[in-house]
Amino acid sequence: MNKIINIIILTFIISTFGISTFAQKTMNEDFRKTAPAPLAPKPFDIPKPFETVLPNGLKVVIFENNRLPLVSYRLAFKTGEINDPVDSTGLTSALTSMLNEGTRTRSSKQLAEEIERLGASVSANANEDNTIVSGSALSLYSSDVLRLMADMVLNPTFPESELALYKKNTIENLKYQHSQPGFLADEQISKILYGTHPYSIVSPSDADVEKITREKLLTFRDKMLVPNNATLIVVGDVNRENLLKEIKDNFGDWKKGTREDMKFSAPPTRSATTLTVVDRPGSIQSNIVIANLAIDRSNPDYFPVLVMNQVLGAGPSSRLFMNLREAKGYTYGAYSQFDAKRLAGNFQATAEVRSPVTGDSLKEFFYELNRIRNEKATEKELKDAKSYLTGVFPLKAETQEGLTNLLVSQQLYDLPADYLQTYRDKINAVTLDDVERVAKKYISPDKIAIVVVGDAEEILPQLKPYSTKIEVFDAAGKAIDTSSYGKSSSGATANANGKWNLMLEAQGQKLPVTLMLKQEGEKVIGSLESMLGKGEITGGKVNGNKFVGTAKTEIQGQLVDLTINGTIDGDTMKGVINSGMPGFPPLPFEGTRASASQPATKVN
Repeated sequence: MNKIINIIILTFIISTFGISTFAQKTMNEDFRKTAPAPLAPKPFDIPKPFETVLPNGLKVVIFENNRLPLVSYRLAFKTGEINDPVDSTGLTSALTSMLNEGTRTRSSKQLAEEIERLGASVSANANEDNTIVSGSALSLYSSDVLRLMADMVLNPTFPESELALYKKNTIENLKYQHSQPGFLADEQISKILYGTHPYSIVSPSDADVEKITREKLLTFRDKMLVPNNATLIVVGDVNRENLLKEIKDNFGDWKKGTREDMKFSAPPTRSATTLTVVDRPGSIQSNIVIANLAIDRSNPDYFPVLVMNQVLGAGPSSRLFMNLREAKGYTYGAYSQFDAKRLAGNFQATAEVRSPVTGDSLKEFFYELNRIRNEKATEKELKDAKSYLTGVFPLKAETQEGLTNLLVSQQLYDLPADYLQTYRDKINAVTLDDVERVAKKYISPDKIAIVVVGDAEEILPQLKPYSTKIEVFDAAGKAIDTSSYGKSSSGATANANGKWNLMLEAQGQKLPVTLMLKQEGEKVIGSLESMLGKGEITGGKVNGNKFVGTAKTEIQGQLVDLTINGTIDGDTMKGVINSGMPGFPPLPFEGTRASASQPATKVN
């Protein structure tokens, strides 16, 4: 009977809609079961730019592209933050930040107003290796932007009032940075890997910033910003002959300087795995960084390393991501990267994981690091990695800014003249043997550095199997005796009863917090009152001299659990409050009990 009904339905579909509709439906069903074939590779035929050098040594690179009425400028110097004088850490960053704060002919306000009037963008920034002054605008205003950039570089005045403001803002920003786990991890891993090499310095200290003076900036500008150490890259809707004349008019009188080749100590040689913990009491997650020294940017293994890293951890289909996120559910994402600088470089594998699975996450990291070294990647992994890298590369040159950045990197790192044209060929030339070879050469699980930023009290027991050498630091970089952890349950239970007047530190501000606590044995209830809101404390507990409680409150209309972690010493308490909200760092506090110690009371 069912067979007869099916034949009737089939006859109806064919007679009503035609055989093509029925066939199309069948084809669609098959299509959903089979992935579509990949598209043909997109051609990437990019001409080489025009290059010349002015008499003063300024190199000029021009890429004419009239597709859009835009122009982009990059005045790039092969000196960066590692070239700071020994006693003046942070001077390069200050110099670049202050270039647009006034010149001999324009005040900071006048510069800002003129840039806004043109609808342009003009800025300066520095990294470890390089300093770049950038400008972009409609090609109609390209001459104006070029004049502004020349004025900023050749005639800065570094006004005292603007410098004072810069120093104040920088010091406040440093306080915020030291509350961020990513910054703390980067700070520690850089020190460990690079030792006395200037790559070890992530940021200046407050004292370094205070030492910056206008006179130092003026002297340093004359020394570092010289034409024979610079390349001007121009991309966009320009006429080469007219542009060259304007460049000579604006930069032709710029005097040559002496390029100083600074000598740096070599990074230390590692012989064992080390483990460093940065303690953030109350943190509900651990930031893991696993790193070792690797390749510099000129290394001939650069392309095999790119492909190998794509297999290991460069994206959401990589081994690390599929293991720690998809299979284990420990994190939102686990990744690896090679940071290839001019003089040295490093490999890093990173993830932010829940505190209780910190040790388990390290286990999976080391499993994948050893697997990429000891087991050949599959043909499919190799094919997928190459397909991604060769496919995404042309997209980087689709926009004018993207193309400009590619040309800047090519110039600053002295890459071959045909680097852009041969990029995909070099990726496609990588073999499975290459992937295995570079993994063995540049990933060293037996002498790698591990840094974990998190609640040391909770995570230290999980970390002990991974290194015989474990160091613990606080957020300020001060060493902490590891024996002080894991003893919270020893000794008499502390007395948490009473009213506690605490001061909370949030981005340089002191905020009052009041706790009202009632204790019965180890159990605690009570309330919290502060500018963050009011909350009821339930399920609190005292274990030895450690107090932990959660206050449910409302911040900006959102219900939030504030976790309080405190250490009680008589009538004083210090610790941190953590919300677990994104961008909300643990906030340290300390304070005293309002009245003399009271005996523990029964909780009603």
